Amino acid sequence: MKPVRAWLLGCALTLLGTPALADLQLELQAAGLSQQQVQASQALLDEALGKLPPRFKQQLDRRVRVSWSDDMPADAYGEASLASTVQLNKRLLPGLTDGSAATERTGRPHGTVREELLATVLHELTHVYDRARLWPGAERSLIARCKRQQGTLGKVGLPEQCRGQAERRFTLSDDPRLLDLAGWQQYVGRRGEREQHNGQFVRSPDSYELSSPKEYVAVNMEYFLLDPSYGCRRPALNQYLREHFGWAPQQDTCAKGLPFINAGNDFARQPLGEIDPERVYEVDYLLAEANQNLVSRWGHSMLRLVICKPGRPRGPDCRLDLDQSLVLSYRAFVNDVQLSSWDGLVGVYPSRLFVLPLAQVIDEYTKTELRSLASVPLKLNREEIENLVRQAAEMHWSYDGNYWFLSNNCAVESLKLLRSGTANPRLNDLDSIMPNGLLEVLKGRGLADTSVLDDPREALRLGYRFDSYRERYQAMFEVLRKQLPIKQAAVEDWLALDAEQRQPWFAKADLRTSAALLLLEQASLRRQLLLAQDEVKQRYLNAAALKDGSTSKADETLRQMLANSGFLSRPAELLDAKGYGLPQPQERQHLEQESTARQAQLLRLSTSLDKEVRALLEPARAKEIAAVEANVKQIGEHLRALHKAAGGLQLP
Repeated sequence: MKPVRAWLLGCALTLLGTPALADLQLELQAAGLSQQQVQASQALLDEALGKLPPRFKQQLDRRVRVSWSDDMPADAYGEASLASTVQLNKRLLPGLTDGSAATERTGRPHGTVREELLATVLHELTHVYDRARLWPGAERSLIARCKRQQGTLGKVGLPEQCRGQAERRFTLSDDPRLLDLAGWQQYVGRRGEREQHNGQFVRSPDSYELSSPKEYVAVNMEYFLLDPSYGCRRPALNQYLREHFGWAPQQDTCAKGLPFINAGNDFARQPLGEIDPERVYEVDYLLAEANQNLVSRWGHSMLRLVICKPGRPRGPDCRLDLDQSLVLSYRAFVNDVQLSSWDGLVGVYPSRLFVLPLAQVIDEYTKTELRSLASVPLKLNREEIENLVRQAAEMHWSYDGNYWFLSNNCAVESLKLLRSGTANPRLNDLDSIMPNGLLEVLKGRGLADTSVLDDPREALRLGYRFDSYRERYQAMFEVLRKQLPIKQAAVEDWLALDAEQRQPWFAKADLRTSAALLLLEQASLRRQLLLAQDEVKQRYLNAAALKDGSTSKADETLRQMLANSGFLSRPAELLDAKGYGLPQPQERQHLEQESTARQAQLLRLSTSLDKEVRALLEPARAKEIAAVEANVKQIGEHLRALHKAAGGLQLP
């Protein structure tokens, strides 16, 4: 029951022994009402009854008494008791009777007072339905059948799988499937427990839905029954309710494409895009393999959508359309490859679902982090793939969780998305909090096809694996060692030297060795920029640093850039707060305009920040970056001179 329309009764009666009726009946308590009030009230109840699913009315075979009460707070609309009665606020009766309630605007989700009253009746009847109890004999029979199915008949105690059947006649608010979709998901690592915090609070039609699963069901029934766009805004829940009742009201035809904000670092491109679930050929578990960093030693979990280019039929060739593939990655910032260990442990970071181009993710890990990527197909059927894509789109617009390294990390978030998106029963009791462990468990359950990695050459050719550049860098380093008397044996040791220590070797290098040196200096520059990026990020996150009175232009540019880039991780901030769920066509024009304007501002700020960011760095870091850049320039000039001397064309 809604807080603005509901208040708690001090007592609750239990319905036992009442004879079943043929169908749900709404009985108006007309004592003390005028004829006009009775007519207006009955018209409201008749309309509500007509909105309900036929199966709802057939299963809720009882008489529900509806009355008007003087004893309610002024801002309440109504409430239901456990005794199958519904009360409405009598303060609203005059407007319902003279018709003014049909035009009086409320500023609330349903618009007018009359629509709110209609929604209230449907909301409270849903509560009655959701907590309807079995007759004692039927309850015992159903529990016995459930225990027989679970193999526990004759044993003491009630299995969790049977608990909902013991307590209620129709399982809605305690149905595990609905809880997964609604945001009260299973704790990974605590079998059977449900999360208490609901992170799916962005783009909500009514924040009261988040107060409990019971209120979530009742609020969503209002919109399922009254809003023709509900199926397009919340497709997964719409499908759940359609299947539960075997029926749906008249609904809008939905656009095929699902909107998303591309969080790629190319600020010159339009960020608003669309995903057509029918063009998604497969979904891969994308694992960034481990390295020695604390938070990276178990890998990083992502999901890859293998999308066919327009006009290409779904099939294996779609895997070669790398420019079409998108990556679903739970992370805190667009340019975070991994989070700092301490903040991840104490839950400082948000956890949000980013949609990124595959090419950027490959560069982040293979070139900068020197980590390989494995792209392992998941064995999902067509319906599971398309439902997963829709659920991912909903999470992209609605979810804002908390990152915890040991309990709600990238692997946990990916697993929860797979569960809620596919409803595959093999995922229900799966537990793994580590990315590499999750892949092994998915393989063990027959959900991940790791055989595609057996032939390394074919895996690279077909895009199942993207190798770390570490091997390439080591090969280039071996070229150096063959010509020059360098003491270091591994490329990591060479890159760990100060740039000034590497510089004296350049003049001694021949043409081939100079080319290898140039590649390695470019790798060093990428590494230094990654470290600088982390320094800048930590400066921004450090509240003391931000409040130290600094007024440098670089500080201000950084603040503006990070403030303006918020929409990349929380795209709903671009939209009117009155909307809910997936943005609809009438909202997308505004989305395109706003995202384009923000992206243009980011482009201007990033260009400015590139020039100013060194003022934010520690002096040693800024000096090292300048030295590496000088190395790149020097070795480039040396390489061109050698090439010209050898009679080749002049290099650019």
